Amino acid sequence: MSVAGAIAFSAFAMTLIVGLRYLITSGGFAIATRLRHPGLYVGLDTQMRREIAWSLASAAIYGVPAGIVAWGWQNRGWTRIYSDLADWPLWYWPLSVLICLAVHDTWFYWTHRWMHRPRLFRIAHAVHHASRPPTAWAAMSFHPIEALTGAVVIPALVFVLPMHIGALALVLTVMTVMGVTNHMGWEIFPRFIHAGPLGGWLITASHHQRHHQEYRCNYGLYFRIWDRLCGTDNGLGHFDLPDRGRDADAGDAGRGSAGIA
Repeated sequence: MSVAGAIAFSAFAMTLIVGLRYLITSGGFAIATRLRHPGLYVGLDTQMRREIAWSLASAAIYGVPAGIVAWGWQNRGWTRIYSDLADWPLWYWPLSVLICLAVHDTWFYWTHRWMHRPRLFRIAHAVHHASRPPTAWAAMSFHPIEALTGAVVIPALVFVLPMHIGALALVLTVMTVMGVTNHMGWEIFPRFIHAGPLGGWLITASHHQRHHQEYRCNYGLYFRIWDRLCGTDNGLGHFDLPDRGRDADAGDAGRGSAGIA
């Protein structure tokens, strides 16, 4: 196989992996939603089909650069990904995960705020916010412009940040799980996490729900640090759950401005 053919195959294979990862993860949490909160997604079939279509298109946009980088790592040593744990001290393994998440979170916060500028919102980000309310299928429901901004950061980061392949897998797992659970329409984590001291710094569905209610707040992905520093943290949102009423676990739902955009 030629080099061009090998790169194309790697990009195609990675696109399939990203697409299947999305379908399995979102599908699993959609089933969990049906079991935990029957009726929550009733009447949203058309919306969910649209979310799946946009998400599968985004899978290709995420998969192509990831596949090219994966080929370059395996065949040309392009990146700083390593597979031998002895190459770096063991204490660096978790540190590299935290660094990667922090950089990704920073990139996401500022590009996300940028996407909320009126013209860019109309052109691109409105696709994601068309999910009202978002469902477990909405995690990758992006316009191609927005998908591109998200697809480049981790493939670019592995060129400069040494990461064990297992640490990178953990980052991708956290990214996938949080992307889905933050859009499910209910809080999967127990109250002591999302409404306790830890939840004051970590983003879960209760925090991201407020972004989908008010739009101009709560822009972060993993951590609330940038929102707090920039004055865009409006606390936790609430959920209208058909089988339990309003979620009592949304601890500081009344903080910040009210109203839905």
